[in-house]
Amino acid sequence: MSIESYYLKLSEPLKFEAVSRARLNNVFFDECHNQVFSVQSGEMTEIIVRCPPSHVRSFKMKEKGPVISIKFNFSQNILAVQRTSSCVEFIHFQEGNQFVEFSHPCKSKNAKILGFVWMSASDIVYVTDQGVELCQVEATKCQVKMTKSLAMTVNWFLFCHHSSILLLSSGNLGNTVQPIFIKQGNLHKLPRFEVEMSGVPRSQKLVVEERDAVVGIVYGQPRVLVLRHQSTSNHQGAQVFIYTIKKMSTVKKTHILNLGRSGRFALSIVDNLIFVHHQASKTSLMFDIGLEAECDGSVYYHSPVMPPQPIRGENAELYSSNWIMFSPNVVIDAKIGCLWYLELELEHISKLVHSKSFLIEFFMLRANSKEYILRELREATQSLNQNLEELALVFDKLNAVYRQKLLQNVKWQLASPVSAVDSQVSESSLVTRVVIDQSDMYTNVLSKMADFINEDSPPRNRKLAMWVLLEYVRSLTDHQIPVQHYLHELVINSLILNKAYYQLHQLLQYFVVSDSKPLACLLLSLENLYPPAHQLALDMLHRLNTASQEITEVLLSKHQILPALRYAIESENEDQLSGRKFLELAQATEDKLVFYAVSTYFEAKRASVNGSVPSLR
Repeated sequence: MSIESYYLKLSEPLKFEAVSRARLNNVFFDECHNQVFSVQSGEMTEIIVRCPPSHVRSFKMKEKGPVISIKFNFSQNILAVQRTSSCVEFIHFQEGNQFVEFSHPCKSKNAKILGFVWMSASDIVYVTDQGVELCQVEATKCQVKMTKSLAMTVNWFLFCHHSSILLLSSGNLGNTVQPIFIKQGNLHKLPRFEVEMSGVPRSQKLVVEERDAVVGIVYGQPRVLVLRHQSTSNHQGAQVFIYTIKKMSTVKKTHILNLGRSGRFALSIVDNLIFVHHQASKTSLMFDIGLEAECDGSVYYHSPVMPPQPIRGENAELYSSNWIMFSPNVVIDAKIGCLWYLELELEHISKLVHSKSFLIEFFMLRANSKEYILRELREATQSLNQNLEELALVFDKLNAVYRQKLLQNVKWQLASPVSAVDSQVSESSLVTRVVIDQSDMYTNVLSKMADFINEDSPPRNRKLAMWVLLEYVRSLTDHQIPVQHYLHELVINSLILNKAYYQLHQLLQYFVVSDSKPLACLLLSLENLYPPAHQLALDMLHRLNTASQEITEVLLSKHQILPALRYAIESENEDQLSGRKFLELAQATEDKLVFYAVSTYFEAKRASVNGSVPSLR
């Protein structure tokens, strides 16, 4: 397999003290703050805390036994340490030094603490096998007070700090899931759901374990991803069920990812993409729930959007059995003491996909991808082998998103709802896409076609450029987006160079091209190439109703003195006329009748007493 064939890579590693029995060193990871704790036991317990990119903090504590879990609060001044299943110790730091120690047990009798989560600088959640306890830590008073609690049997838990959702597994088989939204010191129970089982379990062993689930944010919504290893009657191989939490009020199964294989898997979320890592084949499968997929009315069924590819990493054993994945995109190998982030490599994805339409649609869903979209558009618009129908489809996809953005801006500015049709489209859109507007297209794509539309270019190149410009303007018009004048200039120049005068006349006559003074001036400059452009320009200026002076000047430049004077009178613009200029031009014609008519008009105008304006006969 080519070294270029990958779409995920490992970041530069954060190195830490590896797990070692000989040195009594253990490692813990805090997902909320991306902190790695190296805990080395001895006469004193030495703690080294590392946080990307290079922050290091170290201190020592009294040796009190093995550490089960260790985390700092949000202010990094209270350290919580769990050594037993019934109690958590707290160490208050002031100015980096340990100030005071105190502890707090769980309140439920005979309960075992499965773990804890800091919610703020002072709020902490205990998760026990009998429920949840929300406590407030007052370090200055060495007190911990329980403020809220929730009783239920718990097998395991997950927490997503981005959404403040705590996920609890309950039931004998572990397939009953209770999401809890923690906000402002309250525990809000969301609707519980059950993960479907294929067939009857042969034992009372948990069918859904902690390593099979991930809770995270995908396309702006909290999602619960559950890996199901059993094959069903309709699908061979494992699947990933996705449950979407909508508006923190409902939970519904919305997507199923068909893996088409079995074995050991791990899940990651990178840039709204879901990656399923398969250890046996040492490859990763990419899924994008933002793309269209087959739907049975309520659930969307997805296949990998690209062929499986291995992760790229330097000096690392890829897909090692020692790898531990943390949500959303952290990989830790505690045996060698390395932490990596999974990073999406857009540059290499373009080499794996040959369809411009699909590739651009895929890129529109990715963060920081505008430069890649514009590059693909440049290549497509300058390729003589490009499928023009596909390019037209790309323009329509770009401008559908562009229109939605314009409508949102108008709605925000006017603080009023958009039309019913547009609101339906907006509500049905699950994701935010990259917007490519006219300015982006002009600066980075269409103006780059200059090599195609100069006089020395082959006719085929010029025709391609003309078609691209017309098609993009067509797409803007179909989506009811006003076309900017600089695009019209490009279109008209392209038509003139291709001697497509009939098409130009049609565009102007049927107002496909919007009227503007800059465009009229461009038409005037094209008179030598296409004589009717002069009259088209005058008609455009007249329709604008704000260019009477310009029209008068254009007529005078053509020595059409009497028509210029009549137009000025009809447009009530005669007060701004220069009699001297008209007389000089009339005299230059050496036509006595014209000079007589002009001089008679201005003499009568000066002689007028009541302010009435004489007529020109």
